[in-house]
Amino acid sequence: MEDLNRLFRLAADHAADYRLSLPDRPVGVPIDHAALADAFSGPLPTTPCPPQQVLADLLAAAEPGLVASAGPRYFGFVVGGALPAATAADILAAGWDQLAFNAVASPAAMAAEAAAGTWLKQLLRIPAAASVGFVTGCQAANTAGLAAARHQVLAEAGWDVERRGLVGAPPIRVIAGEERHGTIDRSLRLLGLGTDAVQPVRAGSNGAIDLGSLREALRAGPPGPTIVCLQSGNVNTGACDELREACELVHRHGGWVHVDGAFGLWAAASPTTRHLVDGLELADSWACDGHKWLNLPYDSAFAFCARPDIHAAALSYAAAYLVGSGGVPVGADLTAESSRRARGFAVWAGLRELGSDGVAALVDRCCALARRFAEGLTAANFEVANEVVLNQVLVGFGDDARTDQVVAAVQADGTCWAGGTTWRGRRLMRISVSNATTTEADVDRSVAAIIRLAA
Repeated sequence: MEDLNRLFRLAADHAADYRLSLPDRPVGVPIDHAALADAFSGPLPTTPCPPQQVLADLLAAAEPGLVASAGPRYFGFVVGGALPAATAADILAAGWDQLAFNAVASPAAMAAEAAAGTWLKQLLRIPAAASVGFVTGCQAANTAGLAAARHQVLAEAGWDVERRGLVGAPPIRVIAGEERHGTIDRSLRLLGLGTDAVQPVRAGSNGAIDLGSLREALRAGPPGPTIVCLQSGNVNTGACDELREACELVHRHGGWVHVDGAFGLWAAASPTTRHLVDGLELADSWACDGHKWLNLPYDSAFAFCARPDIHAAALSYAAAYLVGSGGVPVGADLTAESSRRARGFAVWAGLRELGSDGVAALVDRCCALARRFAEGLTAANFEVANEVVLNQVLVGFGDDARTDQVVAAVQADGTCWAGGTTWRGRRLMRISVSNATTTEADVDRSVAAIIRLAA
């Protein structure tokens, strides 16, 4: 036990030291990938190794390849940090090593998910009766929501897809914006619907779905099972679809509405931005990440469904040996995983740390910092290509080649990190402000670095 205490303390001390170093650490550094691979590789040892030596070897091997993505000047991929209480809860979750399958396997894990799920629905203005599956990310959340959609639209057509599969089933039409996230297409592939099922709908000037085009697609398409994928938070621009009018329109045509709200759904948590997702409660299923804007540790996301029975029908299963199965769907009934880590503890802890006011303040602050980025780079005569409605900023530095050069220079410099993207046929720098520890000084320091490197 003394050795175990020492081992765990060493790991926790190193993790804390690393987190405390993030404000001053270079965000990205040149990586010697061959040396990194060599440090981890070699033949599998034949004899056991003391755990403390294993930990020391891991620290030495990993350190040169770590990216300060949890720090305040990482602006790539809509990546947040990890709140202190949530990180500590995740450390406990690893130590407790709970199987979050159901209330028999871990009563505490299920109780934490139930409480955190209630809080999440309150924050996001999702109906209280909705089910919540705690999943790995929005890929899994979108897949869960679309699985529920597939179940219901085929059931309404008289087809039991879970029992009979898709061979011979009525064709499903999937309507989605042309600027949807790529995980929607992959979910459709995984669910056997295929990307050919997608009928793309034109996007407006800032990337939100065009309602007139959606209306025409619903009117002109063949009758039959229909799923419509809407979006809160365009991955490039942050734009949100007009959910109220779109949901009412789709439901008049008998369709199912799934909302991909990986980061943009958090707009509902703040009175300042709530209007951007007005009507979200009218949808049938929703996907949202916790490890993005809520600043929870990886991997944490949520699959919500307005009809828990449909959610469970699409994803749950039963077996004689699974004690505690059946009844109200919980845990593994609402995800595509059986052996699930207890990620609900970190969600509960993060929400307790922030409270509803803290979540709202986090959303408002990141949006304000994104506008500060846009103002600083505009003042330097660079082009901000999108309307900054949430926490996403697209910046052009002339032609595509020059923009890519600036992006590469910023990533190599280490002051901050931003990615490149292609939007409307142009290469642009994509800045996402999602970290709870980012300050105005971090933004100003980053803007100064970008201006210096672009020159």
